[in-house]
Amino acid sequence: MLLHVIARGRIGRCPEADLVERYRARMNWPFRITELPDRGGRVPPPAGDCRLVALDERGDTLPSAAFAERLGRWRDDGVREARFLIGGADGHDAETRAEADLLISFGKGTWPHLLVRAMLAEQLYRATSILAGHPYHREG
Repeated sequence: MLLHVIARGRIGRCPEADLVERYRARMNWPFRITELPDRGGRVPPPAGDCRLVALDERGDTLPSAAFAERLGRWRDDGVREARFLIGGADGHDAETRAEADLLISFGKGTWPHLLVRAMLAEQLYRATSILAGHPYHREG
């Protein structure tokens, strides 16, 4: 299953980009990032059965194991792509939130969008590691 991050804004060369690349390189699942301008731009059409996940402050906070379980279930159900939407400064509109299969939040705080990309890349790596039985994730 393709893990596809679709984010507003350009990440450029910065420490957050280095973190995203570090986790992307370690991941065994297909992983893609599509950057859109701050406003406008077209989201590429999905290449088959797709699940839409919007990162939103009103979303659920999922423990890493539950997040991994959800991804594993989608993979096992034959979903070809899981899309993770990171909105712009104003977040997502009501239509996007309503269309999403899942709304997730990284807590009640407001995070910089570039840091959210790095946090999401780490959680995707952690989830795929959990599903592979890799010792990266240790429950306390």
